[in-house]
Amino acid sequence: MKTAEIYLEPKQRTLKVIELLEKQYPKAKTALNYTNPLEILIATILSAQTTDVTVNIVTQQLFKKYHTAKDYATADIKELEEYIHSTGFYHNKAKNLKNCCQLIVEKFHNQVPKTMEELLELPGVARKTANIVLYNAYGITAGIAVDTHVTRLSQRLGLTEQKDQNKIEKDLMQITPKEKWMPFTDLLIFHGRQVCTSRKPRCEVCVLNKICPSAFTFS
Repeated sequence: MKTAEIYLEPKQRTLKVIELLEKQYPKAKTALNYTNPLEILIATILSAQTTDVTVNIVTQQLFKKYHTAKDYATADIKELEEYIHSTGFYHNKAKNLKNCCQLIVEKFHNQVPKTMEELLELPGVARKTANIVLYNAYGITAGIAVDTHVTRLSQRLGLTEQKDQNKIEKDLMQITPKEKWMPFTDLLIFHGRQVCTSRKPRCEVCVLNKICPSAFTFS
C-alpha cells in the first residue's frame, strides 16, 4: 500500500530513495576490479553492453598482459581483440582502447586525465565513463554516471521523463545533493540488478515500493 510519500516532489523523493537504498546497500560501489586510473578506464570502456562479471573475468588476464597506456597504444590489434572477445563488440572496443591510449601517451603524458573535458577527448569515452573514472580513480565528482539501470530506475521513480542519458543526468543533478551524485549512481545500479530488474521487477520486496509511482504496475 502506497503512503502519502508517493506524492513527494522529485527532490524530496530522491533524498528518500537515497536514504532507503543506503540502508539496503551500505557497501554499494562499482563492481569493476581495478588498481589504478588506467585500469578503471579500460574496464569501464569494456563494460559497455556487457556485465561487470564478464569484464572482471576478461581484465584478470588483460591487466597481466598490458600494464601501461603505451602497452595498449602499441598492442597488436588482433591480439587485443582476442583478450576482450567475450565482452562483445570487440572490434570497436579494441580500436577504442588502442586509440584512447595513444592519445593518453601523446597528449596527456601517459596519465589518465583528471578533468571531464579532457576525458571526453578520448575515443570510446562519453560522460558515463568519464564520471566513473573521475570518481573512482581520483575522488572527483563531476556528474552522475547514467547507465541502463540508472536510466530505468530514475524513470520508474518519476525523477525524470527524459530518455537521453545526458538529459537524464542533468535532471538528476538538479535534484540530488552533489556529494551524493556518484553514490546515487552505485545505489541505483545495485538496486537495478537485484530488485528493480528490467523485465520482472520484484516490487513486493522493494524497499521503495511505498514511494515509487511505478510499483506494482508491471504485469
